[in-house]
Amino acid sequence: MAKEKGIKDLGDLPGIGPTISEKLKELGYDSIEKIATAAPHELSDLVNLSVENAKKAIDAAKQATTLEYDTGSAIYDKRKILGKITTGAKDLNDLLGGGVETSAITEAYGKFAAGKTQIGFQLAVNVQLPVSEGGLDGTVLFIDTEGTFRPERIEALAKNAGLDPQKTLENIFVVRAHTSDQQVLAAERADKLIKEKNIKLIIVDSLMALFRAEYLGRGSLGERQQKLNQHIHKLQQLADTHGLAVYITNQVMDNPGILFGDPTTPVGGNIVAHAATTRLYMRKSKEEKRIVKLVDSPSMPEGEAVIKITPNGISG
Repeated sequence: MAKEKGIKDLGDLPGIGPTISEKLKELGYDSIEKIATAAPHELSDLVNLSVENAKKAIDAAKQATTLEYDTGSAIYDKRKILGKITTGAKDLNDLLGGGVETSAITEAYGKFAAGKTQIGFQLAVNVQLPVSEGGLDGTVLFIDTEGTFRPERIEALAKNAGLDPQKTLENIFVVRAHTSDQQVLAAERADKLIKEKNIKLIIVDSLMALFRAEYLGRGSLGERQQKLNQHIHKLQQLADTHGLAVYITNQVMDNPGILFGDPTTPVGGNIVAHAATTRLYMRKSKEEKRIVKLVDSPSMPEGEAVIKITPNGISG
């Protein structure tokens, strides 16, 4: 948070005028905090700025920022009032510690037809329920990267939940992203929509599909991961700032380095692995049953739950 009087934007820093400010923002240095943690030569190489002026700008940025500290007990009190969205399946809710958590990113990965999107649909309906029924009285931003959104499925789930199907659909704001740039922009421009429409859940289905299609080969891996890192951190920022839940689905690949056991590995590398608060591995079982394994969670132990995906929704 900027505290030094007069420094509210990059252009207020010494040596950085409007032109350099805009250039820095285009390169991702869009906050006082990012300038404060940059190296002088780093800024000098990026824009037309001497090393000496870069040092002055960085020093001023450091003076203009402050860190806020919380005690462990204060954080614990905040966590007690976090919202939880019911999944519709008791065993899965128990596995997650009560449901899909707000101020966090929950990732579900698995092969085709594992049920990842179906859980997303169920959450999109359930978040609209009253808090007393496992919802958040909120609406949904659905970023659809693979053309998976099905209003008829939402309609069926809403009827089963006792909600008005038309109203339920009107409370889901769908962005059909055809490129990774569109996907990223959907999150970058979401703040206003979230405030105006009381959005309490963001769904990205799927996170990696467009990135995998557009960035091919090892030569583009670095650029892809950098862009992905910015995108997923924006999603976490939205979750923190607005107290909402983020649910992302992810694709998988077979890891040739795993000779024994299940070689199924989520794509996206360490960036997704570290950014996701909770990771679920889903796999298909017999008929309508799916096995959901809690792979990673900061507050819950590893475990598994068996759910059913039926015409009426998720149960188990």
